[in-house]
Amino acid sequence: MCVIEKAPIIQTPRLRLRTPGSQDAPRIAALCGDYAIAKMTTRMPWPYSQGDADGFVARCQVQDLRKDATFVIDHEDEGVVGVLGFFTPPVGHLEVGYWIGRPYWGRGLATEAAQGALAWARQDWRKKLVVAGHFADNPASGQVLIKTGFLYTGVVEHKPSAARGEPVPTRMMVWLA
Repeated sequence: MCVIEKAPIIQTPRLRLRTPGSQDAPRIAALCGDYAIAKMTTRMPWPYSQGDADGFVARCQVQDLRKDATFVIDHEDEGVVGVLGFFTPPVGHLEVGYWIGRPYWGRGLATEAAQGALAWARQDWRKKLVVAGHFADNPASGQVLIKTGFLYTGVVEHKPSAARGEPVPTRMMVWLA
């Protein structure tokens, strides 16, 4: 097993993925104040407050880098535009999730961030399998995952959505290094 002592900085052509810091919390809170973002995630509450962002950043600072890694997606011209994270659920395989603020949709940023993060996971973190899912009513997220090499498993799970307050059909996918 590969032991990561310090969270990496992942560089892509337009983006820098790095550990969230306290300076990022106001920007995260502003972007996540949009229900269109929160409703497409499992764990993000809505409404989303500055306190939620502060708590999120604090949890990222102390995560166990042997099994979890969270990054802000920092655009070269725009600053923080989203978040991408790998997390290990109590049961199952390493999973990836991400969100991009609505003003930055349609620019290929989620795909670029995911490609960079998966390359790091394969090369440096030595991960061989990652799962992901997207809510069935979010086909754009499915396209991001397909472009990064994920394949549909044929499984649809009902995953919780904190913002919606109910489980949502989620199309599950897998990535193999």
